Amino acid sequence: MTLWIKATGALKDRYSIWVAKLLPSGPCRNPDLEMVIIKATSHDEQCMDYKNVQRVFKWLRTSPLYLQPLLYTLSIRMEKTRSWVVALKGLMLIHGVFCFDLPAVQKMGRLPFDLSLFSDAYINPNRAWVYNAFVRSYFLYLDQKSAFVRVEATRETKSGGKEKEESVMEELQSLEKLLGLIDLLLQIKPRSPNMNVVLVLEAMDCVMDEVLEMYGKFSTRVHRAVSRILDMGGKEEAMSGLDVVRKAELQGAKMTTYFNFCKDIGVLNVSDCPEIVRVDEKDIDELKRIREGRTMESNESDDEKNDVVAHEDSNCRAIVTIPETKQMGLKTVITNQWEVFDDDLIVMEGASVPVATTNNPFLDYSLSLVPYVPVSNNVLPDLIIL
Repeated sequence: MTLWIKATGALKDRYSIWVAKLLPSGPCRNPDLEMVIIKATSHDEQCMDYKNVQRVFKWLRTSPLYLQPLLYTLSIRMEKTRSWVVALKGLMLIHGVFCFDLPAVQKMGRLPFDLSLFSDAYINPNRAWVYNAFVRSYFLYLDQKSAFVRVEATRETKSGGKEKEESVMEELQSLEKLLGLIDLLLQIKPRSPNMNVVLVLEAMDCVMDEVLEMYGKFSTRVHRAVSRILDMGGKEEAMSGLDVVRKAELQGAKMTTYFNFCKDIGVLNVSDCPEIVRVDEKDIDELKRIREGRTMESNESDDEKNDVVAHEDSNCRAIVTIPETKQMGLKTVITNQWEVFDDDLIVMEGASVPVATTNNPFLDYSLSLVPYVPVSNNVLPDLIIL
């Protein structure tokens, strides 16, 4: 950063502090808090002013009522700034606010300012685009996380708190959103060696802590969701569960690459890559069986296993075993009538003698025997039994 840019930034910070002193207090304004926020998000790119950051957090710990003036002042400053330094410091400050377990923070929803189209106006555009991309990706994650936290808090409120367990499908939908948030986190990274400055590395420290927290939460919840699906079954749940597991496996490779990248650029808070989510192959196979409507043990009856077709009425019961028809693609049908073909007639000395009747002999005992018909050349046995 050139000398004149540093001087201009320092003058702007002093002017903003002077204006904050003159403006009257109100429901959304606290001059003392405003001055601390301006100092915490100054134009100095050397490092984050953690002393004033802690002073902001002290105000918030004192009373949740200070959240509204904090968000109001920070929003005004973020909307006006054209400096990537101020924008990045503002994002790191709001990121720290999320660490407070306050209902007002959880129900905040989308961020009260928009940096999705942020563009720095003070450095060369050829260098500025990497900083712009870093600020935009960081903002996008925090914006989506804020919305996610509000949805989760609202769901717990409607269900009467954590005592009432959410359904399997609700948990799977929440896991899908967690995967999306982790994907957004992995997009936050320096895209040029020129970005190897202290402030960017400090922001990456915050990002790395967030990755470890979010991925650890996802790892715990995905194993719990798989266990619930295996216990209760359900094709739709099994299908969604397999989709989540597949996406988690793909994300594991991205996670390893991201951690290796952060080690190379010298991020201080980077540790060993977290254990990648692995679901047991047996559980995956069982999920596939549930999705396809099958179970580990076949529920088929002995007759179905042996391909037995049975027919029963008031007079008799016929059972036919057809072990080879399944392979041939054939079916056996038992009816009350026989089908008579020309081959069933035997011609003897110019006369056709039927050897089978058109009634089913298994259902009519009176037609079970056919009178003896002498046939030359031993064509038929002495007695024909149908």
